[in-house]
Amino acid sequence: MPVKKAHPEAGDPHGDAAAVEAGIGNGTTDDSDLAERESRWNYALVGSGLGVWDHNYRLDRKYYSPTWKTIRGMAPDEETDGDYEAWLQLVHPDDRDFVVDAIDRQNAGDPNYQVFEYRERHKDGHWVWIECRGACVEWDQNGVPTRIIGTDTDITARKEAEETLSRLSRRLDLALEVSRIGVFEADIEHDTVEWDDRLIAIYGLQGASRQIGGDVWAKSLHPDDRERVLGLSDRSVESGSDFQQEYRIIRGDGAERVIRARSAFFIDGNGHRKLIGANWDVTEEVALRNELRRAKDLAEARNRELEAAKESIEHLALHDYLTGLPNRRYLDKMLDERAAECRAKGLALAILHIDLDRFKQINDTLGHRAGDAMLQHAASVLRTSVRAVDFVARIGGDEFVILCIVDPASKKIASLAERVIRELRKPVRYEGHDCRFGASIGIAIDSGPKLDAKQMLLDADIALYRAKGLGRNRFEFFSASARRDIISAKHLADEILIGLERNEFVPFYQLQFDARTLDVAGVETLARWQHPVHGLLTPDRFLDIAEDLDVVSTIDALILERAIADRKVWLKDGLPIPKISVNVSARRLADPDLGKKLRALKIEPGTFSFELLESISLDDCDEAVAANLKKLRKLGIDIQIDDFGTGHASIVSLLRLSPKTLKIDRELIRMLPQSAEQRKLVGSIIDIGRSLNILVIAEGVETAEHIRILEELDCDTLQGYALARPMPAMQIPSFIRAGSWRQGQIAARALQAQLRRALPSRAAK
Repeated sequence: MPVKKAHPEAGDPHGDAAAVEAGIGNGTTDDSDLAERESRWNYALVGSGLGVWDHNYRLDRKYYSPTWKTIRGMAPDEETDGDYEAWLQLVHPDDRDFVVDAIDRQNAGDPNYQVFEYRERHKDGHWVWIECRGACVEWDQNGVPTRIIGTDTDITARKEAEETLSRLSRRLDLALEVSRIGVFEADIEHDTVEWDDRLIAIYGLQGASRQIGGDVWAKSLHPDDRERVLGLSDRSVESGSDFQQEYRIIRGDGAERVIRARSAFFIDGNGHRKLIGANWDVTEEVALRNELRRAKDLAEARNRELEAAKESIEHLALHDYLTGLPNRRYLDKMLDERAAECRAKGLALAILHIDLDRFKQINDTLGHRAGDAMLQHAASVLRTSVRAVDFVARIGGDEFVILCIVDPASKKIASLAERVIRELRKPVRYEGHDCRFGASIGIAIDSGPKLDAKQMLLDADIALYRAKGLGRNRFEFFSASARRDIISAKHLADEILIGLERNEFVPFYQLQFDARTLDVAGVETLARWQHPVHGLLTPDRFLDIAEDLDVVSTIDALILERAIADRKVWLKDGLPIPKISVNVSARRLADPDLGKKLRALKIEPGTFSFELLESISLDDCDEAVAANLKKLRKLGIDIQIDDFGTGHASIVSLLRLSPKTLKIDRELIRMLPQSAEQRKLVGSIIDIGRSLNILVIAEGVETAEHIRILEELDCDTLQGYALARPMPAMQIPSFIRAGSWRQGQIAARALQAQLRRALPSRAAK
């Protein structure tokens, strides 16, 4: 170990320093005896791993043995100059101040620093723990140390073992602390017991010394447990067997606690027989265990009641609370079971998906109690309509499913569907009302090893969708074409949404004419879809899907805005169209923000009218619709009734609504030339309109004969292909200026007048 005031290393390595490493002092000994002793001590030092160092300041000589160098990763013959400052930089930074002080104290002869430990960097970079022993052996006449000799020992392995032992001790102590386990050690031969602090705390003996007499433990035992526990303890000591027991104690503070104890015997290093054990407080655990035992006893006593409750819960989990039928969860389970049975037996599985028609109207008008009664009635009908082996489930709302296993060639499923529809169409009496509803049914049938019941349920749903689309109160079997239709409808729905984003919906206009003068009386705005692939599409190609998407109101709004813009262009072109009518959907008419949106458009009063389909149900207008109709009038927007004569509007509703115009449906106009009864009916409608001061428009005017008859019936306005077809806004000006619709009509009217004049003269003859 280098020390302060380092001197260059010099001298014979076999001189005094070598003698010191060999442990040889001054004396008179022959050379052979001296060599033998030197060899003996040198081997002993090397074998013990002690590195010798000798600092002789009187001779200015330092010596470091080969073992000293090996400890530090140096070669035995490697030169070292003993430079103190250079060596000090190899000492661990955390130990450096301590080492400087320790060397000073050691040089001063302080016995407390004759041995000290520190870390020094090994030549390969890691740290080596070194135990340094040294002492001053020579002083000058002033008492200043002139020679210090010592040894260094590599104690790295010992330090690592101590750290490992310390870490394990900390872990054990923490584990005992966390688990609140108290530990004791008893010397059987000397009848002494040492308790740790946790055990003292468990027994409520705070302040007691760790040396506890055996009688203290015995006295702490609960009187009711003492005899039993002491007897077990004595037998354990006598036999040397492990002790494991649970008992009660009375703590020093008087509290009663339950202790779990375990102990085992061992022989220590001195051959003494000892017992080590652990105690922990399990009062809460025992209380919980006793409570659980009581609960278990109670549960066993009520086992039958619980079993019944379990069955009830299972039934509720798998059945609909209202109808008592199996629910969707039960259906999913049965789908797998019935499909497996069909695959195994070569039978066919039939799935009927049933949806009640007009159920919502009953629910909305008569209330949910009436709706519940109808659902219960429907469930009863389905139960009685199927076989005992068939499965009926309500899967939500007004939807039901029937599962039937049949022969693949059976025709009975159609008969079952017909019977269900027939029975469900029968009126049901409820609180003085005859409730009528029906059912649409989608059917899927499949068999074979690849039968997939989950897919079949989807197929039955597709067939149901088709049945409802074809008019309801009917059944349809699933087909691949039906699936294609569904996919096509989905594709069309996506295209509609994209078309709205790209402004592909445009207005077309069909002119309306005064029936007497054939002057332009107005124009109806019609929605068209300028499809990028299929060209111009009329509403019959997209309206149903648009209604499902709830975008009809959006289309109506777009068409109205375009019509307003087109009118402004026509005015600039010198064509003041008297009136522009636009269609309005029932949903848009119920929009609470409709008035605000229309005000933002700044529509000139008296220039636009909204066409309401008669099927909107004018007799049953809700508050929102009625409020919006009132707002339309305030904005100067007239109201027209479209398709009059095919819906269910009453004269009373016309009086209440007071529309400006009504349009006779084209189906009533079509047969005018062939049917006198149709002419009477249309004439009556015109008379009603006149009596109520309502203008009447006839649409579907296809021929000159239509024009003649309607003029005779005193109709106000005509609209149809005989006069003008729908056209884009840009064609309106040129069409009106050409006046082509008048040419044929003028000649026809002249011929009619000539025929009328000739008829009286012929009659006279």
